[in-house]
Amino acid sequence: MADAATNELLKPQGEATDDATKSVFNLGAVVGDLTVEEDASSNDISLEGLQQELEECKADEVVANILSKGVKLREYTKGVENNLRQVELDSIQEYITESDNLVSLHDQIRDCDIILSQMETLLGGFQVEIGSISSDIKILQEKSLDMGLKLKNRKVAESKLAKFVEDIIVPPRMIDIIVDGEVNEEYLRTLEILSKKLKFVEVDSMVKTSNALKDVQPELDKLRQKAISKVYEFMIQKLYALRKPKTNIQILQQSILLKYKYVISFLKEHGKEVYAEVRAAYTDTMNKVLSAHFRAYIQALEKLQLDIAGPTDLIGVDTRSTSLFSRGREPLKNRSAIFALGDRISVLKEIDEPSLIPHIAEANSKKYPYEVLFRSMHKLLMDTATSEYVFCGDFFGEDSVFNEIFSGPFAVMDEHFSTVLPNSFDAIGILLMIRITHQHQLIMSRRRIPCLDSYLDKVNISLWPRFKMVFDMHINSLRNANVKTLWEDDVHPHYVMRRYAEFTASLIQLNVDYGDGQLDLNMERLKMAIDDLLIKLAKTFTKPKLQTVFLINNYDMTIAVLKEAGPEGGKIQVHFEELLKNNTAIYVEELLLEHFGNLIKFVKTRASEDQSSGSEKAITVAEVEPLVKDFASRWKAVIELMHGDVITSFSNFLCGMEILRAALTQLLLYYTRLSDCMKRIAGGSALNKDLVSIQSIMYEIKKYSRTF
Repeated sequence: MADAATNELLKPQGEATDDATKSVFNLGAVVGDLTVEEDASSNDISLEGLQQELEECKADEVVANILSKGVKLREYTKGVENNLRQVELDSIQEYITESDNLVSLHDQIRDCDIILSQMETLLGGFQVEIGSISSDIKILQEKSLDMGLKLKNRKVAESKLAKFVEDIIVPPRMIDIIVDGEVNEEYLRTLEILSKKLKFVEVDSMVKTSNALKDVQPELDKLRQKAISKVYEFMIQKLYALRKPKTNIQILQQSILLKYKYVISFLKEHGKEVYAEVRAAYTDTMNKVLSAHFRAYIQALEKLQLDIAGPTDLIGVDTRSTSLFSRGREPLKNRSAIFALGDRISVLKEIDEPSLIPHIAEANSKKYPYEVLFRSMHKLLMDTATSEYVFCGDFFGEDSVFNEIFSGPFAVMDEHFSTVLPNSFDAIGILLMIRITHQHQLIMSRRRIPCLDSYLDKVNISLWPRFKMVFDMHINSLRNANVKTLWEDDVHPHYVMRRYAEFTASLIQLNVDYGDGQLDLNMERLKMAIDDLLIKLAKTFTKPKLQTVFLINNYDMTIAVLKEAGPEGGKIQVHFEELLKNNTAIYVEELLLEHFGNLIKFVKTRASEDQSSGSEKAITVAEVEPLVKDFASRWKAVIELMHGDVITSFSNFLCGMEILRAALTQLLLYYTRLSDCMKRIAGGSALNKDLVSIQSIMYEIKKYSRTF
């Protein structure tokens, strides 16, 4: 049956198709019924281990189902085999049914295989051709890189050669400008080009060995010589213009010379000898011009000088000892400026104001203290030096040029100063010049111009010793003063003390923003000298009361002057306030002793004794009664006398009234103690009718207090 089935499958396709139309192929008839016979030898099979296998299969769902239903294994196995056979037959039947499609698929696969074989052959040819093209591309790429490198090298060589040709060639136009052209902006641009060419042939070692340089070098040297000669003549001509009278040097420098500063750079690089000549010509010209200007300006300022102090204008010198005729030549108003600062301090507030114009001041008949002229000439010096320093830096690029130029003006200033300073005896004026110099140093520092640092330091160093010398002259005038000559029979403030007060107030004002410790020490020395002299003058009065009044008047005047100058009196003012306080207390005591001596003596010696102790010297009514009645009879008249005495004794009305009030207050205290003493005396009440009430005395005190 198997052979029959095989033959059936191998029939030709047409025949099989015809048979298929007649009847459907019966697979079951070909195969037949398959039976599973019982194995006769099954009894011989060993069942060892069966129980274990059953236990293991107990978890299997199919086995568990079989065991639960009680189906026989052989029957179940037979059923499974039949089912498998049926599935196999169904699969074969389905394959036979789809045989036409499989044959068609086979043909299509074969056609595809032929086409793919052809494509494989074609792609193989393409691959061979692409391989040959790749090798050609590599060759072309190598050639391209080689050509690019050659092109780059040629461009570099071309640029270097072009630059070389450009740097070494001498255009005809440049020759025409250098030889025949005028010195102007175009000429300066041509000079820059020529300078570059000269530097090129001098610096580059390869250029020096080139043949092209042999042709160009002579022409370049000729052009250099011609350019140097031409610009030298041009600069000398411009420098001579500086010497013309009434020439505004700064305008000429800024508007003309600075435009041609490249000429100086060109000469410095390519004509050092000619540059040195131009530099020397400029420094010599400016030195002479500025020296002449400053000399003329100083001479004009000297005509405006107002003489303030001479060698005899010292604090301790008697004004009556000087010649009347010598003083007659000086205006009276100048005398007040010797020791008092006054409006002279305004020169510090006008520190940066323009310099004086001499002919205008002379036309207005104005005269100025020397410190005003000092500020003016140094203001001109600073402005001129600043302008010249900046110009020299821009034009020459050398600081040494400025120093050479200003050696002349500095010498003119030093010559003038060496003449004026030894003859200056105006301590306030000298200190003002010191402060002016300090302010000028700050101004130059803010400008960041260091060219005057050494000069201003030298001026400052020369001023301080002169100030110290004049200051010592004032101190010595007080120490060596002739008391008999200076003394005047007058308790009002002495003119020497007024001089001291004004002089000290001036110095304090000028030291406010500076805190000069050395000046403070000198003022302390001066204070000690005036204290000694004032005590000597006071002792020339025969009466102690007049001595005290004299001291009080002078101390009060000194304090008033110091306060008027400003709140910066400091230790000196405190010193005189303490002296005033002490002498006021002495005067009050002397004044009261003069009018109520017995009363005060009694209060001081007896009123404080304890009457209850029963001492033999007990105070009696008879002892007190004269004092009480005397006071009651004349106390108002005495107060009026004291008032008149104070008014005539003290120059300062306010100070006098303050002293009078202090005296009356002290009198009230003495009288109060006397009244208290009477209350402790046996029978003292009998004098109550003669006692003056405290309220009455208070009223009188208030009456005089209201006057100020």
